[in-house]
Amino acid sequence: MIRIISDSAAETERIGERLAAKLNGDEVIALFGGLGMGKTAFTRGLARGLGVDDGVSSPTFALVNEYRGKIPIYHFDMYRVQSWDDLYSTGFFDYIDNGVLVIEWSENIEGALPDNALRVTISRGEHDEQRIFEIEGVDDL
Repeated sequence: MIRIISDSAAETERIGERLAAKLNGDEVIALFGGLGMGKTAFTRGLARGLGVDDGVSSPTFALVNEYRGKIPIYHFDMYRVQSWDDLYSTGFFDYIDNGVLVIEWSENIEGALPDNALRVTISRGEHDEQRIFEIEGVDDL
């Protein structure tokens, strides 16, 4: 596991960009962290690192946003997923192995995550803007 501290949204985006450089194109990136922790900012940087020019926004109401860059990115929001039926209705399993999946609120589907999912836990640091990233599944960034 690696640990990185971010002191701003811009630094959080850069962490996402750095992770993008390590990807092959079929990863599942499980994001863990409460409201306002920077999950969408991290995804914005990751998408930019994979050549996405479109704006990245939270998929809260759409459940999944698709972005096209060097590799397809499928950005899920699992906040409202409460059951296996809910999960199946998102089409989640149809996307696996077809691009990079980035999943906000992975806590809600932890039992469905692949064993090799990259796990990114984001928590609040010492001040309002600071975030602590703990990333499992890569050796360095």
